[in-house]
Amino acid sequence: MLVLEDGRVFHGTSFGAQGETFGEIVFNTGMTGYQETLTDPSYHRQIVAMTAPHIGNTGVNDDDPESGRIWVAGYVVREPARIPSNWRAQRTLDEELRRQGVVGIAIPGTRALTRHLRDRGAMRAAISTAETDPRDLLERVLASPPMAGADLSAEVATTEPYTVRPPEGVAPRFRVAAVDLGIKAMTPQRLAERGCEVTVLPAAATAEDILATGPDGVFFSNGPGDPATADGPVAAVRGVLDSGTPLFGICFGNQILGRALGLGTYKLRFGHRGVNQPVRDVHTRRVHITSHNHGFAVDAPIDGPFETPYGRAEVSHVDLNDDVVEGLRLLDRPAFSVQYHPEAAAGPHDAAELFDAFCDLMSAQPASKP
Repeated sequence: MLVLEDGRVFHGTSFGAQGETFGEIVFNTGMTGYQETLTDPSYHRQIVAMTAPHIGNTGVNDDDPESGRIWVAGYVVREPARIPSNWRAQRTLDEELRRQGVVGIAIPGTRALTRHLRDRGAMRAAISTAETDPRDLLERVLASPPMAGADLSAEVATTEPYTVRPPEGVAPRFRVAAVDLGIKAMTPQRLAERGCEVTVLPAAATAEDILATGPDGVFFSNGPGDPATADGPVAAVRGVLDSGTPLFGICFGNQILGRALGLGTYKLRFGHRGVNQPVRDVHTRRVHITSHNHGFAVDAPIDGPFETPYGRAEVSHVDLNDDVVEGLRLLDRPAFSVQYHPEAAAGPHDAAELFDAFCDLMSAQPASKP
């Protein structure tokens, strides 16, 4: 059974590993990309419910994961695929969940669950294949930690630096220091495809650690948890801004940049998770369909430039569904960020040009370090 912290109970069939798991329950509207979702570190300590009715059709392979393991705390689907059908499949999704000890449940009421979360908001929950009394499970749900106030980046980030180099045939152009707050594997690959040699650093990296790598640009990644707790990364962003080094952030990195500029962050009622969010560029008026995974957002004025300790800044992108801030741009320093995922893993490629914009920002600076 699946028990939510407000007492709502859903019964279903065991899917994946046996056992019990706790986390914040959220829903994802993507019809594809379940393997990338499962392995996205931003989903750490979350139970993910998929709104698409049929999950597991293409099985699981060893090429598409966005990290070295599944990070979701639990998985909720309506109908698991009985037989995967794809030439790249190496295992079934059920086998992979069992192999990695991830507890799941198949319930007929994923639509009812999604509507409930839209009305009541994301909340704590548990899946159990052993407990028979929902009241006992509810007591343990209420004793589990909430997502608000959770500092999780260090739990998912690399502990040692590593480097992703441009593929064969691509000439190195820039050196980028990427701070891993829960980075997805495709992000440094997208930069490397554009001639960036990317040094990925732990979440605890200070501005001194970052700048010691001699970067032409600095990247702050996506990641899990409450940005209000990330004082270390905020201090690192401020140090990078002070140095004048070009900076680019996505998702959690956008929230960290917002905090570094003196802005607040807040928890969304049910967040944005999926591959179909319409976002408008404030300047060009173009609308991109984008990939999202966030439960927190930046509180910033969307009606024009505003002052910060680093000069003027503005909101660059806005979500068309709810006017949530989806991007920030500094007007007096080489720095910008977006709330969504331009690496398109999984998702559309509408926003891939943002990596090019980062490279253009680095090109406009003084010559690269020797």
